[in-house]
Amino acid sequence: MTVFVTGGAGFIGSALARDLINQDKEDVLIIDKLTYAGSLESLKPVSNSPRYHFSETDICDRDAIGALFAKYRPRAVYHLAAESHVDRSIDGPADFVQTNLVGTFTMLDAAYHYWRALDADEKAAFRFLHVSTDEVYGELGPEGLFSEESAYDPNSPYSASKAGSDHLARAWHRTYGLPVLVTNCSNNYGPYQFPEKLLPVIILNCLNGRELPVYGKGENIRDWLYVEDHAAALQQVVASGKIGATYMIGGRAERTNIDMVRGICRIMDKKFPGKAPHENLIRFVTDRPGHDARYAVDCSKIEAELGWSQSLNLETGLEKTVSWYLDNLDWVKAVAKDYTQERLGLGSTGR
Repeated sequence: MTVFVTGGAGFIGSALARDLINQDKEDVLIIDKLTYAGSLESLKPVSNSPRYHFSETDICDRDAIGALFAKYRPRAVYHLAAESHVDRSIDGPADFVQTNLVGTFTMLDAAYHYWRALDADEKAAFRFLHVSTDEVYGELGPEGLFSEESAYDPNSPYSASKAGSDHLARAWHRTYGLPVLVTNCSNNYGPYQFPEKLLPVIILNCLNGRELPVYGKGENIRDWLYVEDHAAALQQVVASGKIGATYMIGGRAERTNIDMVRGICRIMDKKFPGKAPHENLIRFVTDRPGHDARYAVDCSKIEAELGWSQSLNLETGLEKTVSWYLDNLDWVKAVAKDYTQERLGLGSTGR
């Protein structure tokens, strides 16, 4: 049997693909356009497996996606392909609308026509998992948690495009009967994350003695989820989740951005005491327009109904993440060779 992983050369997608292939149970077709944030370098650990298959395909290309369904006949689709960086969405929202909305429509349309033609047993077994974000729910106050029943209230072009794709996924289930599931996750961290995101920026800047940029006062709160735990949760949803249901996936680890930065600095102080204290490199910079103050999710549903639980607490996960980056600087160099760490998301272009 075969499963599809769209966006499988990206951060979360590659974690999922590596785990699926390492289990040596099913073939995995990774579908990725290989934009700046997708790299085959992240799949090298499994690329020699006979269960590894890759297609450099744009999910908006309906003919190409349809051909892949016909050729590989998947039993499940893990749909993770998306433009995902909020700052980039502020400067260039068009790509986010195209990939996240049109691309998701294309995947749903192709999946539906494939699924409709399956025999009864294959039809009953098929699943389409749409992977989304807690950012679709907008901004929390100082109390409370997002749940599966929370109202949508997206505040950035990125989160708005993801909210739209969530609605499309649910509509294809309700209108056409496609066996869709939806997950909304909190902030992921861990190995293989493209170095435009907060944690790899801080780790690598500490290593190189560069300033550590923190938006605003660093008081924005996020719930942090280790990426490999997220990958395990997605597999549990496909295996046991209720068709048509939504599952929140979170880390139960709320921290302000400045606390995360200081935590990394303390780890780097232990590893490079001659350069301590790394906190001296922190610089507060102009905040992101419309920066949501707090996200946090209630993941009790997936824990109670599907038996998922995290393998790592945040402190252990951070230690592992820092160590991975320091041990894999060749990967960083390969994937970020054209990345200049320019500041994005100040709202000056909006094209």
